[in-house]
Amino acid sequence: MTDHHAPGHRPAHGHAHTPAADPSAPGHRRRLGIAFAIGLAVLLAQAAGAWLTGSLALLVDTAHVLTDVAGVGIALVAATLALRPPTARRTWGFRRAEVLAALGQAAVLLAVGIYALAEGVRRLFEPAGVPGTELLVFGVIGLAGNVAALLVLAGARSSSYNLRAAFLEVLNDALGSVGVIAAAIVIATTGWQRADAVAGLLIAALIVPRAVRLLLETASVLLESTPPGLDLDAVRRRLLAQDHVADVHDLHASLVATGLPTLTAHVVVHEACFREGCAPQVLDALQRCVATEFDVSIEHSTFQLEPAGHLGHERAHHA
Repeated sequence: MTDHHAPGHRPAHGHAHTPAADPSAPGHRRRLGIAFAIGLAVLLAQAAGAWLTGSLALLVDTAHVLTDVAGVGIALVAATLALRPPTARRTWGFRRAEVLAALGQAAVLLAVGIYALAEGVRRLFEPAGVPGTELLVFGVIGLAGNVAALLVLAGARSSSYNLRAAFLEVLNDALGSVGVIAAAIVIATTGWQRADAVAGLLIAALIVPRAVRLLLETASVLLESTPPGLDLDAVRRRLLAQDHVADVHDLHASLVATGLPTLTAHVVVHEACFREGCAPQVLDALQRCVATEFDVSIEHSTFQLEPAGHLGHERAHHA
């Protein structure tokens, strides 16, 4: 937004950046590093198991673990990039890297889920011989590793899109391991080989809805949609209720990254306000309003104060 400020009428900025919401915090990066190491060990074990047993369920679960490991690795890189300071070219630094990473994870998960659905249906008609005992061993190994990773990530799963994506992927994979174990028990006790395909389909059913949800949420951030939980019409009404405010237009709110909502607006104030020098008080009131009166606290806000006649000099698409 191009700002046109009268003397003394500068934008009001604050920074909503608490440690609890910082995806690059040392504790969060440490959690991601531990989860990555655990996931890599599980990946190697399950890849060997899938090759030895020929199990679809274990193969799909191994593919899921691969996306887990890749996703957590991407999340770790994104969290490290987020530490880099803003520059004249990248004014937000690399804060949005975590959103891009989560979007990539969601896309890979969706692809894996679709593949699993197709392959599972095929194997229902063409079941392969799978050794139940060996499958059970590798299923237990996978579940143990996933539970360990879940315990590492659980405490910080709500602090960023990356950590949330990593937690959901590991949770889905833990449920997938449960499916592998169930299939192994059925095969070992009854000999019904299609249990492996059924387990693969169930794992896919767990993957796809969560992948779609995360894909939509991260895409919404990239499209600069209004932050979830913020009613922009209510914000407009509260801004209009402030003293000396005659109109509000060009009101926009978006989410740069986890914990960093922003808002900009052109605010028309009464002519007397410019003459009497009350613009600083109006700016303080506007900034305090968006920072304290809504469920989503917006402490990084930019307000352009302007007289009533200024709107005629702006382009027609401003609203």
